Amino acid sequence: MKAMSLKSYGETAKFELADIDEPTVTNGHVLVRIAASSVNTVDTMIRQMGQEQLPLSPDLPAILGMDFAGTVEAFGEGVTNFAPGDEVYGCAGGLIGLQGTLTELINADAKLIAHKPKTLSMREAAAIPLVGITAYEGLKRAGARSGQKILVQGGSGGVGHLAVQLAKHMGAEVFATDTGDKRMELIESYGATAIDFKRQAVSDYVAQYTDGAGFDIIFDSVGGQNLTNSFEAAALNAHIATTVSLLELDLSPAHFKGLSLHVIFMLIPMLHNHEREVHGQILAELAKIIDAGALTPRLDDEAFTLEDINAAYDRLTSGQAIGKVVVSI
Repeated sequence: MKAMSLKSYGETAKFELADIDEPTVTNGHVLVRIAASSVNTVDTMIRQMGQEQLPLSPDLPAILGMDFAGTVEAFGEGVTNFAPGDEVYGCAGGLIGLQGTLTELINADAKLIAHKPKTLSMREAAAIPLVGITAYEGLKRAGARSGQKILVQGGSGGVGHLAVQLAKHMGAEVFATDTGDKRMELIESYGATAIDFKRQAVSDYVAQYTDGAGFDIIFDSVGGQNLTNSFEAAALNAHIATTVSLLELDLSPAHFKGLSLHVIFMLIPMLHNHEREVHGQILAELAKIIDAGALTPRLDDEAFTLEDINAAYDRLTSGQAIGKVVVSI
């Protein structure tokens, strides 16, 4: 079958068209014909850094890609909830030991997938899994509920735009930081209050929107030094969920506010075969929320095919994409 393969890692590494053997369905797995995949930041990090810097990277030659939507062709022994012809979506490949989705077929662990939302196209569904699971897990671990004031850092990003919508669905009053007119408009379209972090200091928007008390929950999809801003914006005993905590940081501000910090690394079930069924359960719940009209993925305006994958990765790393970069297989 056709695939796009990496023969090396690094800043100049390029995907090349390759023919690889079709996978055989195994116990507890389903064979899915992939209709679409999407590009996530972690995918671009793997291409650039490789196994020396990022041990979760696949062996070379590597087939990357984690998200997918497609149609079940066969199922292995022990699978009872999927049948040929079912439309499914999930995040099930692209890591060490797991073939990626930049190809035509995947032998996916049935625990990691769910039936595709009925109201979404294959391309739209492929944009959901990694970022949707991340947003859902982060809000749930932080205890999101009705009546809270929740701040999403990076509210128009892949994870952020879904976190904004999920927080609204949970009944919270939602605020989100970003910059640029299009990104501000996107945040506002979800019923949240957009905050331009380049125009307004943390202390100013905390005073304006919380009377100086701070936000109950902060979902940080930006990471790095932005965690310091999140500490400043948080209320006493608040919860912060972050998806990017790869740095050394003085936790003193968090200590004096009694903050709870939740590090969200949604790849753990895939990497360690640990509670994989939770991902399938979250995807099933997200499908219900989507089909009820409370959650809609934002796809970037640029469309790509499998052979365009190098351009798709460049689009995401350029910082120009708004929403998810999706690849039709």
